Amino acid sequence: MVSTVAYVALGGAIGASFRFLVGVWITRAFGVLGFPLGVLSVNVLGSFLMGVFVVVAAQRGVTHLSPFVMTGLLGGFTTFSAFSLEAVTLVERGNLGQAAVYVALSVGLSIGALFLGLMLARGVL
Repeated sequence: MVSTVAYVALGGAIGASFRFLVGVWITRAFGVLGFPLGVLSVNVLGSFLMGVFVVVAAQRGVTHLSPFVMTGLLGGFTTFSAFSLEAVTLVERGNLGQAAVYVALSVGLSIGALFLGLMLARGVL
């Protein structure tokens, strides 16, 4: 049990670090937009990777890596707590339209990306 927690913690540290770096890259590439593009990007990418991992892990018999990859790495990388804060911040600023678009894109694209990851991994392997 202790080793599993250590793997989750290690994965979480790596995932959170990658999330930070993607956010920095998005800001440098597109500037400060007033729209949480970095958070949206990591949520969609993380959901896609989750879909790929679920299939690969099941097919290759490496589901024992799930605590490290799914809970730690991808859990640290995706940011639905930050997503919630960004959505509420947009609402509090009176940007209801942007908030609605942000929520719809985050949820819709993340679910779509996970499905795409499942299908891609199933078709490729």
